[in-house]
Amino acid sequence: MLLEVKNLKTEFKLKRGTVRAVDDVSFTIDKGEILAIVGESGSGKSVTSLSIMGLLQNPGKIAGGEILFKSQDLNKMNQKELQKIRGNEISMIFQEPMTSLNPVYRIKDQIMENILTHMEISKKEALERTVKMLETVGIPSPAERANDYPHQMSGGMRQRVMIAMALSCDPELLIADEPTTALDVTIQAQILELLYNMREKFNMAVMLITHDLGVVAEAADRVIVMYCGKIVEEANVKSLFKNPLHPYTVGLLNSIPQIDNDSDERLYMIKGMVPNPLHMPSGCSFSDRCEHCMERCTKETPELREIDGHKVRCFLYDETKEGELKVK
Repeated sequence: MLLEVKNLKTEFKLKRGTVRAVDDVSFTIDKGEILAIVGESGSGKSVTSLSIMGLLQNPGKIAGGEILFKSQDLNKMNQKELQKIRGNEISMIFQEPMTSLNPVYRIKDQIMENILTHMEISKKEALERTVKMLETVGIPSPAERANDYPHQMSGGMRQRVMIAMALSCDPELLIADEPTTALDVTIQAQILELLYNMREKFNMAVMLITHDLGVVAEAADRVIVMYCGKIVEEANVKSLFKNPLHPYTVGLLNSIPQIDNDSDERLYMIKGMVPNPLHMPSGCSFSDRCEHCMERCTKETPELREIDGHKVRCFLYDETKEGELKVK
């Protein structure tokens, strides 16, 4: 096991109250595995990744739990110790490459900085490694493009640069936060194929954060569905798409346009909005949007339980006396 997150709680203390952005989240990632974390904006996906990386900004802080990377608790490390791991053993691709890359530095300078920080090699060797990484991620004429500034590259190329930077020190875990956002479908497919090939080549684990279930179906081995800071469902990718259990997951899947659907019906939409994190409803946080809501759902919070290899947080699956599941 490469990464184990145990009962992670991340909070933001504001003047109006405390927001629990990540609420008792636990999961594992094995070497060479691609784990996808999906959910709407505000579900806690990115905050989970920033908590792992130790990049939370004030007023955010980890209020509890453990983040074990190769059995070492990252949460107990100081910034100097974390710096040795960040960008080296654990790397991250941030959401927007244009804002993540420094516009006043050349591409080569930004990648070389990461290499020289973590590897004891000369500047000449760092430059050679930079060009090699740019070539690996499919950038044409890498030696020439290394001298470009970010604005001289397309969105897809900038995303490839971010991937090259993240992979420059051969990390064991890559966190990819919305790596295909704002890219056209052709470039999306290329980026996903690139991540998959890098996983195969380096036996690298990938934590893929996205709201696009099409991306999940294409790339992931296992899927976690988050809602309001909690994990509501977890399963391998085939099981999740074949037999989704949580009403929220079903709603997400039903919201995907189907090419072969000739119906004139409007595309399905989950009713309502994600609740205000400062005023969360009592009971299940999805209760006010759920088509299967029961009275119990508005008063009690369901636990995450395992059913035939699936994990789901929903009262619809309480066992009856005969040991069978209730109607979904």
